[in-house]
Amino acid sequence: MKTFAMAPLLLLVLFLNTVSSTFQPALVLEMAKILLDNYCFPENLVGMQEAIQQAINSGEILQISDKKTLAAVLTAGVQGALNDPRLTVSYEPNYVPAMQPALSSLPKDQLSRLVRNSVKLDIFDNNVGYLRMDRIIGKETLAKLGSRLRDNIWDKAAETSSLILDLRYSTAGELSGVPVLISYFSDPESHIHIDTVYDRPSNTSRELWTGSSVRGRRFGGTKDVIILISRRTVGAAEAVAYILKNLKRSIIVGETSAGGSIRVQKIRIAQTEFYITVPVARSISPITGQSWEVHGVSPVVNANNKEAVAKAKSLLAIRRTIPKVVQSICDIIGRFYAFTDRVPSIQQRLQSTDLFSVISKEDLAARLNTELQPVSEDPRLIIQLVQDNTDEVEEGPELYDAPDQLELLKELVNTMFKVEILSHNTGYLRFDKFVKLSTLAQLEGLMAKKVWEPLKYTNNLIIDLRFNTGGSSTSLSLILSYLQDRSEKHHFFTIYDRVQNVSMEYFTFPEITGTTYGSKRGVYVLTSYHTAGAAEEFAYLIQSLHRGTVIGEITSGNLMHSKAFPIERTDIIITVPFINFLDNDGECWLGGGVVPDAIVLAEEAVDQVNEIAEFHQGLRALIERTGELFEKYYAIHEVGLKVGKELLDKWDEGLYWSVVDYESLAAQLTADLQETTGDNRLHVFHCSVEPETHHDAPKIPTAEEAGYMIEALFKTELLPGNVGYLRFDMMADVEVLKAIGPQLIKLVWSKIVHTNSLIIDMRYNTGGYSTAIPLLCTYFFDAKTVHHLYTVFDQTTNNTTEVTTLPKVIGQRYRPAKDVFILTSHMTGSAAEVFIQVMKDLKRATIIGEATIGGSLSSGTYQIKESVLYTSIPNQVVLSAITGKMWSISGVEPHVSVQASDALSAAQRIIAAKLLRRDQGK
Repeated sequence: MKTFAMAPLLLLVLFLNTVSSTFQPALVLEMAKILLDNYCFPENLVGMQEAIQQAINSGEILQISDKKTLAAVLTAGVQGALNDPRLTVSYEPNYVPAMQPALSSLPKDQLSRLVRNSVKLDIFDNNVGYLRMDRIIGKETLAKLGSRLRDNIWDKAAETSSLILDLRYSTAGELSGVPVLISYFSDPESHIHIDTVYDRPSNTSRELWTGSSVRGRRFGGTKDVIILISRRTVGAAEAVAYILKNLKRSIIVGETSAGGSIRVQKIRIAQTEFYITVPVARSISPITGQSWEVHGVSPVVNANNKEAVAKAKSLLAIRRTIPKVVQSICDIIGRFYAFTDRVPSIQQRLQSTDLFSVISKEDLAARLNTELQPVSEDPRLIIQLVQDNTDEVEEGPELYDAPDQLELLKELVNTMFKVEILSHNTGYLRFDKFVKLSTLAQLEGLMAKKVWEPLKYTNNLIIDLRFNTGGSSTSLSLILSYLQDRSEKHHFFTIYDRVQNVSMEYFTFPEITGTTYGSKRGVYVLTSYHTAGAAEEFAYLIQSLHRGTVIGEITSGNLMHSKAFPIERTDIIITVPFINFLDNDGECWLGGGVVPDAIVLAEEAVDQVNEIAEFHQGLRALIERTGELFEKYYAIHEVGLKVGKELLDKWDEGLYWSVVDYESLAAQLTADLQETTGDNRLHVFHCSVEPETHHDAPKIPTAEEAGYMIEALFKTELLPGNVGYLRFDMMADVEVLKAIGPQLIKLVWSKIVHTNSLIIDMRYNTGGYSTAIPLLCTYFFDAKTVHHLYTVFDQTTNNTTEVTTLPKVIGQRYRPAKDVFILTSHMTGSAAEVFIQVMKDLKRATIIGEATIGGSLSSGTYQIKESVLYTSIPNQVVLSAITGKMWSISGVEPHVSVQASDALSAAQRIIAAKLLRRDQGK
C-alpha cells in the first residue's frame, strides 16, 4: 500500500525537477511538511518528504526566477499529484490575513439583523412553506437568538404542510449548525449519525448526530421537503443538502452545488512570501462512505436557477396527490378486482410502499405498478399513465347481440359462417365473431343445417379464427358441444363476475338437434395476431380440453375481462379485471395470448394442417410400439407391462393433439413415461441417423497416460485430525484400474490408507463403468470373508448375477473398524450410486449430502418402429444383498441430509463430535 501511495508524490517531484530554477529547495521541503501535518488525506502523502529530499540530493534544484510562475508550477504539480483542485500555492508579498470575527461574538442587535437578512420564511398557497437560508447558523448563534428564531421561523414552518428549503444563495455558514437543522426535519425519538468530520491538524474525528431536543417545534420526519441548490451553494449548506438527500428526507432540485470543503486553511510556507491553501478537514458520510466535497451535491431534479421555485411547487403539487391516488386505487381494487382473496395483501402493499422518491406522475404510476405486480401476480391488473386525452372507445356488448327474429337470425348465420370441403376431405369452418344469444336453441338449429350437416363426414376439421376479433363468450359452449360426443356431458368453463358477484358454469349444450362432430376426429384451430377476445378463449379451451391442435400465430393477448378506471384529477388509470375465466380444471386464465401448438405464419396455417394431420394418422402406432418396447425391455417388468396402457389412455384423453412433429412427440413421450413410471432415467429422443452404441472395451492407458489420468481424476488431502479426503468424479472400468493399480496405490491410496477416518467425495461423480464396483468395495472389507454386495437382474437376458467382494487386492485394505463417510449430491448417478448404496446397505459408510439422481447401471437404445424416434430404456435392476429388494429409482437417500455444498463441513463436524465423545469416554 505504501508503494502505491508514493507513486503520485514521486510524479510531483519529477514534474518539479523538470523546471529549471535557482530558488531555494527548502521551499519545496517546507511545503511538503505543511501537507504532511495539515492535509486531510494523509494516507495519500506516504513517502513524499523522502522522495523530495532524494530528488534534491541528486542535484536537481528548482531554478525558476519568477516567483509567481514558480507558485503556478507548484500548484499544477501538487494538484496533479494528489488529484485535489483545492490545493493551491500562491506568491503574495503583501498578504494580510483577514480576521473574521466569530458570528456569535457580534452584538445581539447586529447579530439579529444579520440573521434576519439571512433566514426568511414565507407561506405559499396550499400551506407550502418557503424557507430561504443564505447562511447556516451555528449552534452558539442559534442558542443566542433561540427565542426569535423559534417564534418567527421554526414554529411557523412547523405548521406548514410541506416545505421548500432554498439554499441556492447559501455561501456561508458554520458546521455546528448542520446537526441542529437536520434535527428539525427528523422525529424526536430518532438519534441519527449524520456525518463524521476528520480534522488533520489535531488528528481527531468528530461524529455529528441529530439531537433529541431542539428550540421550537420540529417540522418532523414525514412531511415533504424540497431543497433548492445552485452552483453557488457551498460549504455547510452542501452538507445539509447531502445529508437530507441520503437520509431520503428531501428531494433536491436545481443545479449541482459548488463542491466546497469543511475547512480550508491558508498557511504560510516557512518565512517566505509563499502560501499554500490546504483542506485541513474532511467529511465522511456514514450512509454513503463518501462526501459532497469537491464534486458537490447532485440534484434529483435538474432545474436552472430561475425555474427552481416553480419546479419545486409543481413537484409538491404532484406529491400532494399521492395519498389520494393510493387510496383511490385501493378502493377500486377492493370493489372490482375478481381475485377477492388477493385484495387485502394488495391494499396493504400499496399503502405501505415508500414513495419518497416519486417526482412525477409517470414515476408514481410506474412505481405503484412495480409494487402491484409481485403481489397480484396478475398481468391484467395494471396502473398506467394516460399519454393523451383521447378516450378509448370500448365496444359495447350490443355489437355482438344476435337478433331474435328468425329471418334476421337466418341471414346472420348465412353471412357469418363460411363452410367448405377442402382436399383430403378436410372440413373448413370460418366465422369472424362470437355472437351473444338470447336464445341458443334457435341458433343451434340453424347451425346444425348450415354448418354441421355439410361437415359431418369429413376426416378432419379446420376452424379458422385468424380474422375473429372476439365477441361474447356465451356461444362458446354451443360450438364446443359439437366437438364432443353427444352421450357425455362436459363442463367447459366457468365465468366469475366480481361486480355481480356471481359465477356462471357452461356445460355441453343439452339440445343438440344435428349430428355432432364427435371427439375422435382431428380439429385444427387457426389463429393469428388478430385473433382476440372470445376467439382467444375458444383457442385456449381447445388446448385445455385436449380437443384439438392450435396452429398459427400467437393471439393478440387483449383478452383481459377488465375495465379501466380513471383516478380523479390525475392522468393515472388502473385497469382492473372484474371477470375471471376458469377452464374445465378450475384454473384461472390470465390472458396474455394463446401460444399455438405449431407456430407458423398465419397465411401458411392451412397448408400446415395437412402436414400435421398426416403426422397424427401414424401417431397411435408409434405410441403403441413405445409401450411394447417397455413391456419387453424395461428392467422393472411389472411397471413395463402397464406403460403401454397408460400411454394409450393418454392418447384417448386427447393429450397428444398438442403434438405436431417428432420433436414434440419425443418431449411428450418422455414426460409421460417419467410420470407413469416415476423413473427420470427414461428418455425418448429424435435422431435423424441411427445413434451409435459403444460396446468396445475401454482403452488401457500407457504408464505415462496413467500418471495424467490419476492426476486428473483423483484428488487427495489430509484434513485436521488425521482425516483422509478422497475425491473422484468418474467410475473407471476395472481393467483400467488394474492397469494403473500400482501407480494409483502409490500416488493416491498410500496417502490416505493410514488415516483415522476417511471422507470419500462423490458429489460430482455422475457414474461410468460398474465393473470396478466390486474392486473398490473390497478395499473397505476384511479379507477373511467374501461379502455379497448386490445382485443384478438383466431383463434382456432374464439372467441374475450376484456381485461379491474380491478375495485379493494389491495394497492394504482400509480397516473395517475405521469410519468412512461418503458425500453425495443430486448430480451423483449411475454406477457411483450403486457403490454408495452397497456401502450404505452393508453399514460400511455414513452417507452425507443430497439424494442422488437415480441413475441406471445399463440402458438399451431402441428404435420406435421405422421412425426417427429412439428410446433409452434401463434394462438392468439392482437388488439389495440384504433385503433382496430392488433399489429405489429415486436415488440413494443419505443418512444425513444437507445441501451438497455443506456436506464436507457436516462430515468434519460429525467426526469431531465422535472423537470428542470417545475422549470423554476415556
